[in-house]
Amino acid sequence: MTDTLMNLGIRICKVWFDVDLLELKIEVSNGISVFSNQVYVQHETLKTLISDLNVFKTQVYGGILDVCLGAFGPEYAGGAFDARFHFQKLGQLYITVRQQSQFADFPLRLVADEATIHLKTEPVLLDHFIGGLTALYMENSAEAYLEAIS
Repeated sequence: MTDTLMNLGIRICKVWFDVDLLELKIEVSNGISVFSNQVYVQHETLKTLISDLNVFKTQVYGGILDVCLGAFGPEYAGGAFDARFHFQKLGQLYITVRQQSQFADFPLRLVADEATIHLKTEPVLLDHFIGGLTALYMENSAEAYLEAIS
C-alpha cells in the first residue's frame, strides 16, 4: 500500500491475525479528508459482515445496513469503525462512516481522534468490495477496497 492520499472510498487492510483475532487497518477518504484507524475483530465478525453485505446488496429499494467493527471507548483495545450503508435512491448507495482511533495518554486524560465521513457509491462497486472482503477472509488477499464516486 502506498503512503499517498488514497482515492475516494473505504480500504480495509489485514495488518495481523492469529487463530482468534484479526487486526484491520481501515482508511476512509472523501478525496479531501482521510482518516485511518485500526480495529480488532474476530474472524467470525468478518464472515458475518460478508454475509450481511450479500443480503443487503439485494435491498436496493431503501435497504439499510449498520456495520460495526471494533468498539468506541477507552476501555477497548484498538479503535472503532461504524458505517451506515443506505440505498436512498435506486442505484446509489450512501455511506456515513464514523471512526475513532485508539485512546492515548494526553496531559491529564485519555483522548482519541474521531472523524465522520460521507461517501456515495454504486451497487456494482459494492459487489467488488464484497469480493475483496471474501478474498481477505479466505487469506487470498491482504485488502479490500470500496470505491466511492463524486
